[in-house]
Amino acid sequence: MPSFKPVAALTRGLDVLRAVNELRDASVAALHKETGLDKATIVRMLETLEHEGYVTRNPLNTGYITTGRTLQLSRGYDLHHRIGLLCEPILAEFRQTIGWPSDVALFDHDAMIVVQTSRESGPLFFNRRPGFRAPILETSIGRAYLAFCADGERDRIIERLKSRTDARNALAHDPQRLESILAEVRARGFACMDDSYSDREYSGQLWAMAVPVRDEGGILAALNIMMLRSAVTPEAAQERFLGMLTDVAKRLAVSLRGDA
Repeated sequence: MPSFKPVAALTRGLDVLRAVNELRDASVAALHKETGLDKATIVRMLETLEHEGYVTRNPLNTGYITTGRTLQLSRGYDLHHRIGLLCEPILAEFRQTIGWPSDVALFDHDAMIVVQTSRESGPLFFNRRPGFRAPILETSIGRAYLAFCADGERDRIIERLKSRTDARNALAHDPQRLESILAEVRARGFACMDDSYSDREYSGQLWAMAVPVRDEGGILAALNIMMLRSAVTPEAAQERFLGMLTDVAKRLAVSLRGDA
């Protein structure tokens, strides 16, 4: 247990910096919607981050963008890059086989970080590249990881997400519904993207199914398939792709564990 309470101002500042990075060009209104913080607090955080050189105003509008100084925060951390390289040929082969793109994501504190993807430029691209942080409770990769990780880890993750006030973490405050969703994931062997996330991020056009990447040593990551709602129903995807998705997840687990 920590010996002190978290510094609230620092937590809020990191939330704002993370949101600016994800939004790429962030207005105060967009940051308010993303973080749930009041606008006055957001402005103070932005001005502090601007003073320290981590964000700057976009000269083309009133938004904020991150600066090159944020790269200093990731020096010495290359795990996601190394794992991404291991996954790349397997995902490319899988994409050729099924025709739909996939992501591999690792759990990272309070989100799933995409380490490799087979998405290409075009209608299914939607600016999701390695490094994108996906919410845990609304995405297929997040739910697949949460459903199959160890009980103690799951409890710690949910407790951490309870401190977030944004809508994407609302399920953390409804433990009965959340456990029902996770129990269904475990029973079926795969997770699906929440409809509300699809509506918000993809105008309801896309959905995803995901399975855990795991072996006898535990869970390592999560693997999904992204599909158009108009082209593939969940029932058809389960029948056509679940077996192949599970097989690819096993291949990834062997590759990742062998590199550990």
